[in-house]
Amino acid sequence: MSMRGPIATHRSATGIPTGRLGIWWLLASEIFIFGGLIACFILFKLNGTPGFEDASLTSVTAGAINTFVLLTSSLSVVLAHAAIEKGDREKSFKYIWYTIGFGLVFLIIKTYEYTGKIIHGHTITDNLFWSFYYTMTGLHALHVIGGMVIMALISFDIRKGYNFQRVELIGIYWHFVDLVWIFLFPLFYIANF
Repeated sequence: MSMRGPIATHRSATGIPTGRLGIWWLLASEIFIFGGLIACFILFKLNGTPGFEDASLTSVTAGAINTFVLLTSSLSVVLAHAAIEKGDREKSFKYIWYTIGFGLVFLIIKTYEYTGKIIHGHTITDNLFWSFYYTMTGLHALHVIGGMVIMALISFDIRKGYNFQRVELIGIYWHFVDLVWIFLFPLFYIANF
């Protein structure tokens, strides 16, 4: 594995490479954001706040397909990491772009969902359920877009032969994005209690 690149990729004050430590700190802050939103959503729902019955209007099929798409994208990013560990830059590049493709499919389905809901008058200001729905799924979609952009940049570094460790780091981030969706899917699409 190439060691060319920023000093932060191979410097370590804690025994953990600073790049890996940095991504874990970033994810810790993201847990507070999504965790707080999820906790508030559950508390409002359990309190019987009006509007939460609108969860029955979300498309379980679209949510399930998006869950499958994101879980498959996690597999492709794992394969990208495995390939770069073996020194196969082209295969890693290919799997990174598969992951980006899965992210794009996820966003297309989410856009289809949003469009259908908005056409039927369910906007972010309709009630508290839709406020949570658009805020949390929209924030998640922004994380998907950010991950895709970063993966694209990393893929070109891989092709040039440097910063291979970034495949692992974006993989950790991408798994977090998938994990957040694993919480959002049942909250918005399945749990109509």
